[in-house]
Amino acid sequence: MIDSVLVANRGEIACRIVRTCRELGIRTVAVHSDADAKALHARVADAAVRLPGAAPADTYLRGDLIVRAALASGADAVHPGYGFLSENAGFARAVLGAGLKWIGPPPEAIEAMASKTRAKKLMGLEPLATVTAADLPVLVKAAAGGGGRGMRVVRDLAGLDAELTAARAEALGAFGDDEVFIEPYVEGGRHVEVQVLADTHGTVWTLGTRDCTLQRRHQKVIEEAPAPGLAPELADSLCAMAVRAARAVDYVGAGTVEFLVADGRAHFLEMNTRLQVEHPVTEEVFGIDLVALQIRIAEGAALDREPPRARGHAIEARLYAEDPARGWAPQTGTVHRLDVPGVRLDAGYADGDTIGVHYDPMLAKAVVHAPTRAEAVRRLAGALERAEIHGPVTNRDLLVRSLRHEEFTAARMDTGFYDRHLPGLTEPAPDPYAPLAAALAGAHGRSRFGGWRNLPSQEQVKRYLVAGEEHEVRYRHTREGLTADGVRVVHADARLVVLEVDGVRRKFEMARYGDQVYAGPTALTALPRFREPAADHAPGSLLAPMPGTVVRVAEGLAVGSAVRAGEPLLWLEAMKMEHKITAPATGTVTALHATPGEQVEVGALLAVVHSPE
Repeated sequence: MIDSVLVANRGEIACRIVRTCRELGIRTVAVHSDADAKALHARVADAAVRLPGAAPADTYLRGDLIVRAALASGADAVHPGYGFLSENAGFARAVLGAGLKWIGPPPEAIEAMASKTRAKKLMGLEPLATVTAADLPVLVKAAAGGGGRGMRVVRDLAGLDAELTAARAEALGAFGDDEVFIEPYVEGGRHVEVQVLADTHGTVWTLGTRDCTLQRRHQKVIEEAPAPGLAPELADSLCAMAVRAARAVDYVGAGTVEFLVADGRAHFLEMNTRLQVEHPVTEEVFGIDLVALQIRIAEGAALDREPPRARGHAIEARLYAEDPARGWAPQTGTVHRLDVPGVRLDAGYADGDTIGVHYDPMLAKAVVHAPTRAEAVRRLAGALERAEIHGPVTNRDLLVRSLRHEEFTAARMDTGFYDRHLPGLTEPAPDPYAPLAAALAGAHGRSRFGGWRNLPSQEQVKRYLVAGEEHEVRYRHTREGLTADGVRVVHADARLVVLEVDGVRRKFEMARYGDQVYAGPTALTALPRFREPAADHAPGSLLAPMPGTVVRVAEGLAVGSAVRAGEPLLWLEAMKMEHKITAPATGTVTALHATPGEQVEVGALLAVVHSPE
């Protein structure tokens, strides 16, 4: 029996594994980088071991340090979670070689399937050795990882070499392996996968299908089980192929076989030899705990001959600290409040935690289960809409609109969903009465210079920034209380404002954190009474859209270089993703302040491109 598990990961998956271990009576050990010293996963575990440094390559990708931490802490097993070293056969061997139990598949199975190139060959498929114009578009993928990192779509042969270089650099930083490969890119398809679970006694379960079609940057955003709208024959064939893949490598533990489905045909993508981010939807549909089953399999227990029966429908949305309207730019800062009532919330952050620049920007996964798909979609959209998510900008509004989009509700989505619909899904639509509610909440209890006066009080003016736009509101103190044109103020204090508009009462739960104000789900920034002078930046200035690290500058770029509009000039890395900074216009580089390895803050001046036009 396993008594103590070291979780070789961070964030929400580490917290989720700790939760199951605690329910099973198993002691837990966390590992953390210096950047994660106060992280939630390090707090909820029974013990925690420091991995000196902050970059993944120095911490969570150092298998030797993690094995040493397990031995020092008295753990007798290691659970890798997902990402980082979870599909690293060398790490699995090091864990087993140290006399520890490995809660995962055998190293040989990882070796056979964790490399996408070897997995394809095992399934009778071959990556593209050369690429011609007739092969376009193609997809460049990291051989050793997932999660959208090290992945690029190439539609122009001229850009292939640059994308290969970028993918290799990103893959090396995320997985410690820079091997990439090229395959045809199938457009207009759906991303469907099958959960497998196998024991050491020859039993292999398939636990239905999942649909993970809604993706940004090839990273999943909304997932559900079962995959809607699949013909029964196609679903059966996917499950049969998944069993074939698992048996081909004598698989043990939890794994996922992924496919792209287009025109009624399934194209094998890969087998992930680990737990997936979206595993909760399968748990909800089958009424199981996959982490608990992983542990029992590692202890030698046998699965039942048949898996439990599926029931109902489950759907999951990933909450990211990012701004979809600004190229999915990751956000940093303090999470003041994170509460999504009425759902299963697998979170990696709690109120008061800080989001840094070093790791993935996922805050939590919100999961619901219902008898039907339509009910599950409605429940999740409603819960997210009412959620209190206070702090950095998130993708919450995008998730709500995506769940309610007609293509999604009718299950007609494909992997190009966000390419087509992102502008409409990110169009600002704040509550028009939120600025007034914020002003009235701030006005509650303020002195009016003594008692009532016969003369009318002076009109008060407040300014707020909402979704990038400035809003000005006016209100007045009277004998009857606070008043505003066309709106009856039913109640106003620091925590609650109730307005009556055209006979309908509108309630706003209020919260304030310095200059940041929340009126219900609407975030506002209080502006000073008098406008501050604008920052003086020369035309063509390239400012850092987020805090991060300058990882590369275009080869040969220097002051005096001629550049074309849209040409990549430099790359920032933030939260495990690379972000390309391009020339705003055709012209000449007149200033270049960015250097590789430099840490920059949001708004930092990186370069200036002067255009003669």
